[in-house]
Amino acid sequence: MIKKAILPVAGLGTRFLPASKSIPKEMVTVVDRPAIEYVVKEAVEAGIEQIILVTHSAKASIENYFDRNFELETTLEQKKKFDILKEITDILPPNVSVISVRQPQPLGLGHAVLCARAVTGNEPFAVLLPDVLVKNASGKNDLALMIQRFGQSATAQIMVESVPQDMVDQYGIVDVASSPAEGESIEMQGIVEKPPVGTAPSNLSVVGRYVLPARIMQLLAVTPKGAGNEIQLTDAIALLQKEETVEAYRMKGQTFDCGSKLGYLKAVLHYGVEHPALGEDFKSLIKALAI
Repeated sequence: MIKKAILPVAGLGTRFLPASKSIPKEMVTVVDRPAIEYVVKEAVEAGIEQIILVTHSAKASIENYFDRNFELETTLEQKKKFDILKEITDILPPNVSVISVRQPQPLGLGHAVLCARAVTGNEPFAVLLPDVLVKNASGKNDLALMIQRFGQSATAQIMVESVPQDMVDQYGIVDVASSPAEGESIEMQGIVEKPPVGTAPSNLSVVGRYVLPARIMQLLAVTPKGAGNEIQLTDAIALLQKEETVEAYRMKGQTFDCGSKLGYLKAVLHYGVEHPALGEDFKSLIKALAI
């Protein structure tokens, strides 16, 4: 069973400027908690027990968020604010740890993943891009189903979702023989980056979730720089495909690209209306604004 997940958080967040000039984009709140907490909770729900943050010096607030703050907890306890105290002590279950490794240079997603090699060792692992929130459809979350499939087949899993045909040129699109049903996996031949409309091999775009074998670390170590003069994870996956099967898993849930301003606003709306304490009032506010 996969117990480790890598979250690359060293990026500069240029799509979220000017806010990300002083606030890590992962710490921008979606309703009442930072976006990265939703991603960590997704991983925990899928059985992950060790979160590996690949970070740099400007992102200390992320590490601090998942650490204990005994002074704050003591103050809340003394003031008998037990509901708020529970909110902050329940951020992480006691069996889950968060550790950090540094990415010394911004050399791409593949390089960020490689920075965690000493922690993952010879174990398979998951990669979750914290820009993307994945909202569950029902039952097991998609990451849990990917991990389950990996356990059955021992094949790497790449999460994908369908996009409109006229938008395929905005995404990495997987090459597959046929489109699998939601919640199912199929062998993929490759990934085509932002193909022109009308030439895409499918309409299934890559989402920021991966379940990968330990072998990928060895391949990343020898992967040459690619697009943007960076070490690309997709290039290492292409090398892996020369050795073994890689599968595309079609997700059941819904994604929100919180690295973009519009995607972030969509996430606030969707998570806001389902908030247990604020949801009904938020719905009323939306209706009032629509009038």
